[in-house]
Amino acid sequence: MNDGSPINGSPLEYAMDQQSRITLPAVRAAVEKGNGVLAYQPIVHAQRPDRVAFYEGLIRIIDDSGRIVPLRDFMPAAETTELGRQIDCLSLTLGLQSLTEDPALRLSVNMSARSIGYPDWIRILRDSMTDNPHVGERLILEITESSAMGMPDQVQGFMREVQRYGISLALDDFGAGYTSFRYLRDFYFDMIKIDGQFIREIADHPDNQVLTRALMSIAQHFDMFTVAESVETAEDASFLIENGIDCLQGYYFGAPTIAPPWKNPPSAATR
Repeated sequence: MNDGSPINGSPLEYAMDQQSRITLPAVRAAVEKGNGVLAYQPIVHAQRPDRVAFYEGLIRIIDDSGRIVPLRDFMPAAETTELGRQIDCLSLTLGLQSLTEDPALRLSVNMSARSIGYPDWIRILRDSMTDNPHVGERLILEITESSAMGMPDQVQGFMREVQRYGISLALDDFGAGYTSFRYLRDFYFDMIKIDGQFIREIADHPDNQVLTRALMSIAQHFDMFTVAESVETAEDASFLIENGIDCLQGYYFGAPTIAPPWKNPPSAATR
């Protein structure tokens, strides 16, 4: 008789599976109620690190107890399901609201290529572009590399549509998957975000230096803007800037926050 313990796989895999079984119903209920917020992380200009180029809006789901549910507890299991599409809908809705509220804001929002064919997601985008066409000029959609390469034909058709709205497109986690460079040549990405596994401790790791230079060279060949993810030290930032990166993102420049500066201006007493 099976007592629920793992027959195959490690105890860690079993524990993770059990955690997802516990968490997913709570996340599903929260998403249905719209209980989510965006955490904003700055992306800065390499030549002017004191200036924010744009912010990335990272979805945070809040359960009935008011707790922010860690993404690692549910996103791997949800990403390929309808729940993943509903999370993308909520993220896009919140991002569009922020752009409407602040005309000076430029914001990127994450999505899976799987959401392109999801009726609710595409309806949210199209309706927003109809109601407020200028919002598109300040919106960046970040598509994960793994999902984009899995459905290139759908992505290409989608790109042609959103370009008419002035929306920019970023290939997220570049280098993390198995990019087909034939498809990359045919895509219309405005921006490539180099995966953090190549960026962390890059100042001290020759292998990461070689790989990152190669990824930057590919992006520059196709006239794509380059962003380094997961920049955590001054040494790594300096190396990337010296080697021609366009923008940088990471804890060294600012952690994601649900209370960004433009939503909480300083009071008169603290000015």
